[in-house]
Amino acid sequence: MPSSPRKSPFPPLKNPLKHVFHKMRFHSRSNSVTPPTEFDETHVVNPVYNPGLTRVSSGPDCTSLISDENLLCILSKVDEKQLGVCGLVCKRWEKLSGKLVRSLKLLDWEFLDSGRLIYRFPNLVDVDVVRACVKRSHSSGIVLSSNFLSVELNSGVLNDGFVKKLDLLDSGVVDQGIRVLVEGCLSLQKLVLVNVSEEGLSCVAEGCKTLQELELYCCCDFVLRGISKCRNLQILKLVGCIDGFYDSVVSDIGLTILAQGCRRLVQLELVGCEGSFDGIKAVGQCCQMLEELTLCNHRMDGGWLAALSYCGNLKTLKLKSCKSIDSCPGPDEHLSYCPTLEELHLQHCQMRDKQGVRALFIACQTVRDLVIEDCWGLDNITFAYASICRRVRLFSVEGCSLLTMDGLDPVVLAWKELNRLKVISCNNIKDGEITLELATLFSSLKELKWSPDSRSILLSGLAGTGVGQRGGRSFSRK
Repeated sequence: MPSSPRKSPFPPLKNPLKHVFHKMRFHSRSNSVTPPTEFDETHVVNPVYNPGLTRVSSGPDCTSLISDENLLCILSKVDEKQLGVCGLVCKRWEKLSGKLVRSLKLLDWEFLDSGRLIYRFPNLVDVDVVRACVKRSHSSGIVLSSNFLSVELNSGVLNDGFVKKLDLLDSGVVDQGIRVLVEGCLSLQKLVLVNVSEEGLSCVAEGCKTLQELELYCCCDFVLRGISKCRNLQILKLVGCIDGFYDSVVSDIGLTILAQGCRRLVQLELVGCEGSFDGIKAVGQCCQMLEELTLCNHRMDGGWLAALSYCGNLKTLKLKSCKSIDSCPGPDEHLSYCPTLEELHLQHCQMRDKQGVRALFIACQTVRDLVIEDCWGLDNITFAYASICRRVRLFSVEGCSLLTMDGLDPVVLAWKELNRLKVISCNNIKDGEITLELATLFSSLKELKWSPDSRSILLSGLAGTGVGQRGGRSFSRK
């Protein structure tokens, strides 16, 4: 006769997993180190009703007892990248966290034009609206990027570039949005704008008294009249022309207007700008506080180097991606040097024009820091002109494969004040060609980074010491 099943001494449970679930949740909340960004019922707003779960979030909001001032102090300790997550908690947190955001890159122009940007982030000091001003194609999946700009493209091919004029928002639309931004954010310190008109820049100058830094894309000469009232502007970047994107002209006229209006400039960067001796001279004479001048892919007429002598306070000159230094510098007697210049940086420049390079070193003969990086055409003959600069204390050369030890040795030994030397990725400079005089100089340097190629004997001999290794310790002498 089959035996009957034994009855359990414990009463049956209606929901056997309910108690296990709550016990697991208790240990999870007390011992877990999982960040609260993962799914948790206590962090869900209006969760779906489930009779098997206890709605912990149905209680009062404890954070409502914290004043706005104290909550702002707490949120200010959060990394700015995480403030957006904090704003998802509730409307109050969204408004308070928005007050702490200082920098923003706008992607949707409607967000600014509708006024939602000002309501959401009232205390912005740094705003970039360039990408929002380019009409995007969401279906192509094609992105064009450069050092200055990144936009989404259509699949069509243009004869004169990738971006049409119609792909940019109209100047009137941009001006209207800028007016909304200026009226809502009274403490703006930096703006990045594109295709703005003279009226829009005038609005910026009148409304942003604290503006210190400005970047202008796709601007022309007479638009610059709008920033003549920016009395406190210290840093200005003008992007006149970007190959493949757009073509606009900034010439001597624009440089003169700029110089007469912004007399307190400390840093000026000209990208794809035209001009000549007259434009640089006007900048030097009017902007007497100018300390740093950067020319990127310039389209200057010949003879502009002679105008550097009018920059009476210039300390740093940077040339980037220039196809030519100076096409026609003129005779030496017309070249004067800049007496206060301390640093000269050459990056990704064509240095095949020996006459222009020689004129550059004559105009910059007082420099103490000379940095040359990835420049084409820098051979021994061209580099020999650097000996004109007698006061060099720091010399750094990287990625110049035409330079050999025969060209490096005499110039470096001619610099009697040299105390820092960096030679990186110059494949034709060999360790076996180091002379006794150069080796003696190495021992007296305060800093030495020597890595001309991966087979460098000196580099392998210094293995383990950190000397001569990129990212390692520098050979330094106190």
